[in-house]
Amino acid sequence: MDTKHLVTHSLNQAIPPKSLLDDYFSLQFGQTPFDILLDSLNDLNNKNRENLKNVSEECGSFKESSIVECVFLICEELKLDPFVGYQAVEILERFMVKHVQDLFHGLGYVRGTAENAVFCKLKDKINVLVFTCVQLASKMAQHLCVIDSSTAVNFLHSMGLSCSKKTLLESELLILGTLEFCINVPNPLTYVETLLEALNYNATVLSIPSMYTLCKRVLQFVYLQRSPIYHSLLVATTGCPSPCQEQRAKFVSVKEDYMLLGVGIIATGAFILNFAIWTEVVEELCHITGISARSIMDFTHIILLHIVNNETPQKSKCAPGASR
Repeated sequence: MDTKHLVTHSLNQAIPPKSLLDDYFSLQFGQTPFDILLDSLNDLNNKNRENLKNVSEECGSFKESSIVECVFLICEELKLDPFVGYQAVEILERFMVKHVQDLFHGLGYVRGTAENAVFCKLKDKINVLVFTCVQLASKMAQHLCVIDSSTAVNFLHSMGLSCSKKTLLESELLILGTLEFCINVPNPLTYVETLLEALNYNATVLSIPSMYTLCKRVLQFVYLQRSPIYHSLLVATTGCPSPCQEQRAKFVSVKEDYMLLGVGIIATGAFILNFAIWTEVVEELCHITGISARSIMDFTHIILLHIVNNETPQKSKCAPGASR
């Protein structure tokens, strides 16, 4: 079996079929006016650069595969659009990093001396906080299914969690207050969709709707395998099998670069869908983003290796009845 067919087979085994909502809310590529698309690209690029200026070593701490899978399973169980899952992960990550910092500061602790005391305070809240981030994300797009308080309480009860509507409201206010109501931040899916729309203007030989379906699968795979994939990229970049702490700290900005992630996802999708035009797609992505073709190809190579070598992960028990 050649690489292309092996990659496709691995993806189909590891990632569930698209939800029925895709049939109703699929993007209509090619309908965005060019000036609006250009503004969107510039806006995403500026936000990405601003975010990279403010990265800390803690960034990505709450994007572990178990947390991401839990969020995705909740969204699948509630038949929510993929956008909600990625937005929820962004909200959760930003909230948890800031909230943990606030707890250390408020309790007068120094990092490295009292982690257990701080994380014990979060232990009983984490499940509700994760679900609240999903609920908040569902409210951010009018065309998506919004999780009302009754549905939320019933779902949490089905998970064996006793939670009142008042507790959920308090959880929402805690997250919104901690983030100063700034939860409308771009997520990786937004970057992929916008870059695909740009490709639609420049690379007419590419079937954008087919690419979009495949790219969503690749993005989900990369998010579930985030740690090993970026570790492989770090090793390949540094040429060191065991990168030191300083190298890992500098690499955080690469892990948080959503423009790089977006082009990597699309280039991987193009490789799988139609290898004959892969180089052309990479060149177009290089032209659109300014990211070097070598960087795009190297990232694509790492993702493809992990797809090929991936063993279908065991299903998490995050949500009862969350079967695929």
